[in-house]
Amino acid sequence: MEREAMEFDVVIVGGGPSGLAAAIRLKQLAAEKGSDLSVCILEKGSEIGAHILSGAVIEPRALNELLPDWKERGAPLHTPAGKDRFLLLTEKRAFPFITPPQMNNHGNYIVSLGNVCRWLAEQAEALEVDIYPGFAAAEVLYHDDGSVKGVATGDMGRARDGSEGPNFELGMELHAKQTLFAEGCRGSLTKTLFDRFDLRQDAEPQVYGIGIKELWEIDPAKHMPGSITHTAGWPMDMSTYGGAWIYHLEDNLVSVGFVIGLDYKNPYLSPFDEMQRFKTHPAIREQFEGARRISYGARAISSGGFQSIPKLTFPGGMLLGDAAGFLNVPKIKGTHTAMKSGMTAAEAVFDVLAASEDENAGRGAEITDYSERLEKTWLWEELRGVRNVKPSFHWGLLPALVYSGLDTVILRGKAPWTLHHRPDHEQLLPAAECTPIAYPKPDGKLTFDKPSSVFLSNTNHEEEQPCHLTLKDEAVPVTLNLARFAGPEARFCPAGVYEFIPDGDAQRLQINAQNCVHCKTCDIKDPSQNINWVTPEGGGGPNYPNM
Repeated sequence: MEREAMEFDVVIVGGGPSGLAAAIRLKQLAAEKGSDLSVCILEKGSEIGAHILSGAVIEPRALNELLPDWKERGAPLHTPAGKDRFLLLTEKRAFPFITPPQMNNHGNYIVSLGNVCRWLAEQAEALEVDIYPGFAAAEVLYHDDGSVKGVATGDMGRARDGSEGPNFELGMELHAKQTLFAEGCRGSLTKTLFDRFDLRQDAEPQVYGIGIKELWEIDPAKHMPGSITHTAGWPMDMSTYGGAWIYHLEDNLVSVGFVIGLDYKNPYLSPFDEMQRFKTHPAIREQFEGARRISYGARAISSGGFQSIPKLTFPGGMLLGDAAGFLNVPKIKGTHTAMKSGMTAAEAVFDVLAASEDENAGRGAEITDYSERLEKTWLWEELRGVRNVKPSFHWGLLPALVYSGLDTVILRGKAPWTLHHRPDHEQLLPAAECTPIAYPKPDGKLTFDKPSSVFLSNTNHEEEQPCHLTLKDEAVPVTLNLARFAGPEARFCPAGVYEFIPDGDAQRLQINAQNCVHCKTCDIKDPSQNINWVTPEGGGGPNYPNM
C-alpha cells in the first residue's frame, strides 16, 4: 500500500501561536500581491487549542502587528492586566518584594491562550488556510538530495503490537516547498531535525521547566479581575528554581500554576505535589476556600533563552516558536515572541516563493534570510538582553535575584559575558545522597491526586494503539533509574503515567500511556535519556477547555 499525497506551497506542523501567525501572515502577503499560495496547518490535538496550555498573560505587541484591528474582530483578550504583586514565601509567611521590571504587565491581558489560538484559527480559515486538527505529523519526509520534502501523518488503527487492526488506515503525505515546524516544546519531529542537520552544534543545551496549571471558579467576593500575583521561594528550597502565578480572569475564574526548573537535583521531588503543596500556604489558600477546581493540565517549557537558540533553518524548512525556544524567561512570556518568529518566517518564505514564476521556486531551499531578518527584530534584542537571568539561578534563589537586578538595572542586559546552561537530565543526584520528601495527603478540596487531576484534563487515547512512550532499552528503568535514582519517572510525570509495580521478587516499570497529557517532561528529565516521546494517533491527548 502507498500513502496518498497532497501538495501545498507551505505546510506548518503545529497549530499554536507561531504556526497560526505564520499562516495568517503568508496569506496576508499573498493577498497584498494578488498571488495564490496554498498553506496547510497540521494539528495533533482534536481541535485547535486542545493541547494549548499557558498561564497566561499575553503581551499584544506581535498581535498588534499581525492584526491591528483585533479588538474589532472580537479577539478573546477580555481582561486587562491590573496590579502586579510579587511575593517571597517562607513556609508560613509572605513578604512583598519589588516586582522585577520585566514582570511589569501594564498594557497586557490575562487570557486563555487556547481560546486565543481558536480565534486565530478562525482568522486563518477566513484567509483560506487549510487546517487539519486531529492529524499528528509523525514522520519527516526527505527529497533524494536530503532536503525536507514535507511530513507524513501517523497511521490510524494499528494494534498495540504494531500490526494492522480492523480499522487500519495509512497516514497521508503532505509535500511542500517549505515545511515550518511549530511543534512547541521538545517537538518529536524537531528532535530528529536537530540530529539530522546538527542544528544545535553552536548552541547551548536547551533547558526546560515544567508548568502545572489549574483553573478555578472562586467566590465572587474574592474575585479581582486583572489581579496578577507571582511568587518565589517556598515550597522550593533556596537552590531549586521554581515559582507560582495566580491570575484573575473574567467570570470569577482564576488561573493558578507552578513552574519548576527541570534542572532540580533531588530525585524524590514531585512537581505535581509541590504545586499542590503551594496552595496550602496561609497567604494563598484563603483565595480558594469554597472554590471549585474545573480544569487541570501540564506542559514543559523551553527556558534556555537566547544562548540556546539553535540554527533555525535547513534545506526545505525552518523552526518557529517554542520549538526553537523563544521564551522570555524573566517576563514568563513566549506568545508574543512565538508569533513574531512565525510572522518573520512567513515574510522570508513568501519573498522566496514569490520571487520567481517557476512553480518549484523555493522547493527544498534553505532560506537563511529568516535568521537574518529575525536578528533585526525586537525579538532578538529582547531575548539577548535577558540571556543571563535563567542560568544565574544555578547559584541559588537569593544570589540570582541580586545578580538579575544588577544585570537588568545596572548593566541593562549588556553584560560582556554570557552565562552557560547545564543539561537538565544530568542534574539528578543519586537517591542515596538525597532526603525523601513527605508530601501531605490530598484533601480533595484544595489539594488533589493525579488521577482526579488527569480526569479534569479530558485526556483520552485509543487504548489499543502502540504505546507512544517508547523505551530505547526496557531494562534501564529498573537497572539504572530505580536502582540509582529511586525511580524518578513515578514522580516527575504529572499525570501518573509511570509507576513501578511488583514483578515477582523484583519490580518493573508500568507505562499508563492513556494518561499522558503530552507535557514531554519524561523525554526531558529521564536521567538515562531512555524515554523517547513520539506522537500517538492524531486527536489523542488532553482536551483543554479555557486553558
